[in-house]
Amino acid sequence: MIKLPSGVYLENLIDDLRAFSWEAYETLIYYSKIVKDSNNKSNILKNDNLDDPVTKADLKVNEVIIKRINEKYKDINWEILSEENVKLTSESCNNNADWIWVLDPLDGTKDFIQGTGNYAMHLALNYKNKPYIGIVLIPDKDELWITDGEKVWGEKKDGSKIKPNLSTNKSLKDMSLVTSKNHRNEIIKKLIQKIDFYKVITMGSIGCKIASIIRGESDIYISLSLMGKSSPKDWDFAAPEAILKTAGGVITNLDNQELIYGKSNFEQGGIIVASSNIDTHKDICTEIKEIIKKYDIYPLRIN
Repeated sequence: MIKLPSGVYLENLIDDLRAFSWEAYETLIYYSKIVKDSNNKSNILKNDNLDDPVTKADLKVNEVIIKRINEKYKDINWEILSEENVKLTSESCNNNADWIWVLDPLDGTKDFIQGTGNYAMHLALNYKNKPYIGIVLIPDKDELWITDGEKVWGEKKDGSKIKPNLSTNKSLKDMSLVTSKNHRNEIIKKLIQKIDFYKVITMGSIGCKIASIIRGESDIYISLSLMGKSSPKDWDFAAPEAILKTAGGVITNLDNQELIYGKSNFEQGGIIVASSNIDTHKDICTEIKEIIKKYDIYPLRIN
């Protein structure tokens, strides 16, 4: 069992993270109501980059979560890596620290602006660059997913609990795929077509996608990044990976290797596969790789 930094107690930490998350919920719900009013939507945008937008909601949640961690645990020697801080300064945090908080205050900003409800807050505590504790908050569903590193559960704001319900489908053709709504490219579209999944669900936010796997609404998620184009980052995957792995699922690259966190560019590129069943995951990755090779869909790394 991993031992937390001196002076940090797991039960108290989870209680604090729960409180921080529901405070962030209030902020996100407040701004989501503003964004649904087309006359006020532009008022919450903080930049003009439509490919990578930043809103007042991103910045406010970023401020709240970091402030709460620093206030409650001011003497603890851990780092905080935040998407918004990386955008503001190149000196984000010490990637070599044993303990690093990894924060995405608003994953799925495009969906947030579009008013779809497919947005989430991610907060993970990584130990030696591996996700350990994870929080995925989905305000539109009044839903908070938590893992303490040993068990995972969901809860509503009123305290009622939600149990994971992962699917046990073994065949790709029997699986429901959850895929990106705003980040799809022609190559991933071709791969999906060739696999011929039972069902394809589109939504924003990796946290929302992984939560759909944990609920049993979907079986698999595939992320495919093109060379020279933007890729997901550590803050997109750390918290979702923590909750999925603890629930019994898994996230790896296509070679069934664990994701590597703490790289200098924080990128999680190439092909990443998340599935509901750790026992069949390796075979699923192999089958996807064979389909890619057969139809020459994507350049695979030669081992």
